[in-house]
Amino acid sequence: KAQKKVEENNFGIRKRLLEYDDVMNDQRTSVYALRRDAISGDKIEVDIMNMMLDLSNLLVQESQGMSYDDFAEFVMAQLSIDLGFDEEFYSRSKEAEIADRLCEHMHEVYARRMEALSTRLYPVIKAVYEKQGSMYKNIAIPVSDGRKQMTLSVDLKKAYDTEGREIAKTVSKVITLYQIDEHWKEHLREMDDLKQSVQNASYEQKDPIVVYKIESYDLFAKMLKDLYKDVLSFLLRSFVPLREEAPQRAAEPKKTDMSQM
Repeated sequence: KAQKKVEENNFGIRKRLLEYDDVMNDQRTSVYALRRDAISGDKIEVDIMNMMLDLSNLLVQESQGMSYDDFAEFVMAQLSIDLGFDEEFYSRSKEAEIADRLCEHMHEVYARRMEALSTRLYPVIKAVYEKQGSMYKNIAIPVSDGRKQMTLSVDLKKAYDTEGREIAKTVSKVITLYQIDEHWKEHLREMDDLKQSVQNASYEQKDPIVVYKIESYDLFAKMLKDLYKDVLSFLLRSFVPLREEAPQRAAEPKKTDMSQM
């Protein structure tokens, strides 16, 4: 009887652990799918657009009751962009219409930023490829949002063949991938803390696994919102901090990929 009781207890523990793991597995599947898309880059434009749709709806929901000026300040604080519409449209439109217009404006700003990156860098890409294209596969390009600077490795031939558009694609891929990894690591830490804290729910005659599922959903939703905000915030402010001598320095021969321009 004692052995049977121990086995039943161990089975219950394993079952509980599996229930906790199931919650994490569902979240992991969603994040890893997004991460695979960022790595391949095949659907990066679709993923960026979906982030804009989701985030614009979330921002509008959070801004209920705000005046036009307060909402404009709220969006500026989140994404560093204006609203793209006037107070008259804001006052007479439904939430869905405001969210759609905000999403359209985000996409317009994003398209202009990516076009500006391509236009500014293509002369450098063209000069390097035509003079030293046989020597290098990739070229390193610095990209900043005004607060953080990252150096991205871009396929030199693809950037040349697409007249610089490959640069915009690489920027979107790398920034998305970087933010996914950063937010997922932080989320895992928060989920571990949650798993420990919900054990106290039993003292309040609550089922810890039920509390865990509810609060983990809220944590995951917050993580996705913060992820989308940080991805779009960087992309909507992105620029290349080129110096005047950048074309000459970019043409300097290196043993491996091109160095910082």
